[in-house]
Amino acid sequence: MNNREIANNIFRSALEAVSPKVIVKECAKEINSSLKQENIRDIVVVGFGKAAYQMAIAIEVIIDVDLIRAGIIVTKYGHAEIQSSDLKKIKVFEAGHPIPDENGIKATEKITELLKSAGKETLVLCLISGGGSALLVSPIDGVSLSEKQSITDLLLRAGADIEELNAVRKHLSKVKGGRLAEIAYPAKLKSIIISDVIGDKLDVIASGPTSADSSTFSDALRVIEKYDLFEKAPQSIMNILKSGNDGKIPDTPEADNPIFESIQNIIVGSNQKAVEAAVKEARTIGLETEVLSSSVTGEAREAAKWLADKAKDALSSGDKGKLCFISGGETVVTVTGNGKGGRNTELALGFAMEVEGLKAVTMLSAGTDGTDGPTDAAGAIVDGDTIVKARQAGLDPEEYLHNNDSYNFFREVDSLVIIGPTGTNVMDLQIIIIK
Repeated sequence: MNNREIANNIFRSALEAVSPKVIVKECAKEINSSLKQENIRDIVVVGFGKAAYQMAIAIEVIIDVDLIRAGIIVTKYGHAEIQSSDLKKIKVFEAGHPIPDENGIKATEKITELLKSAGKETLVLCLISGGGSALLVSPIDGVSLSEKQSITDLLLRAGADIEELNAVRKHLSKVKGGRLAEIAYPAKLKSIIISDVIGDKLDVIASGPTSADSSTFSDALRVIEKYDLFEKAPQSIMNILKSGNDGKIPDTPEADNPIFESIQNIIVGSNQKAVEAAVKEARTIGLETEVLSSSVTGEAREAAKWLADKAKDALSSGDKGKLCFISGGETVVTVTGNGKGGRNTELALGFAMEVEGLKAVTMLSAGTDGTDGPTDAAGAIVDGDTIVKARQAGLDPEEYLHNNDSYNFFREVDSLVIIGPTGTNVMDLQIIIIK
């Protein structure tokens, strides 16, 4: 196998390790034990996120479907087989991501109606995964969907990270930041979670709908201030955040709220799990392997430089074996151009420019959900020849990078990684092969 094939195989092995059909089944004993030990009359299933469909399939396999009274999940467009008969009791909706849309509002209304029907003898199984913040959408009174879309777009383009973005989202929502738990109370609630955030913070994953919130209206205002959005943000949103900061609107539920007494949040999948699987596969192939980080954050271009420096240092050490560096996390892109791309293709383009001419270096950077920003690619795979060949073909990589047009650059040089929606979501992976 060449280095590109090796990198692809390692990435595929990591995806298999965090497949919802695999990791949710690991909860089977715990869920079925709860059914026997507690006075459960019926089960309702709700879910939201890019992995919701595959998680729902797994749930119907590991428990008696006759116990499920009803179920509703919402996932990103293209992440479910709507016409499939795989699900017997759970209805599927698709909606917009990362910008919420009307379908998300309709699906969320159905979910809240179902939760309101749950009583003390009901077990709510809540399937949470990355992307849930955009898909589970119910704007607070006084904020319209278009205004919610506007602030989401502004924060994304400004380069806000997921924790900052969700601090704002939670304080403009009827369901985020523990408020879904309020709706489900007094039912027993068990959330099965696939994490897509650094540190697996419960109140950040999908904006923490079933966990106590550590952020406040004040935190949300600080995010707006940090990215200088006071004048750009819709006035209604600023009014809500300022009123909440002044104590005129109740903040999101804190840990001592009784609604959390009968709630269990279980993280079954994470980026760390994917990184560990990638390491195992790389070592099985016979590569000397090192994990650089499982918490890569910040600007994609800066992360690219850091990763390229690691690769160049390894080359300069004179080691004649084949090395593999693995990292994971989630970077951001501050959008200043009008091109097309995502954080993985931007990182890959930055990396390729840094290692131009170094034939011994190959890197794959891709999102585990199979989609990188507003594109059909998961990311890109590059090596020391990528930029050399691009320049020979008359392409200007600096111009593409400046215009945030990394997707179209890699389409021109045939280096996109296109695998389609994977059914899972545990952030991104970078796999570097050095020979």
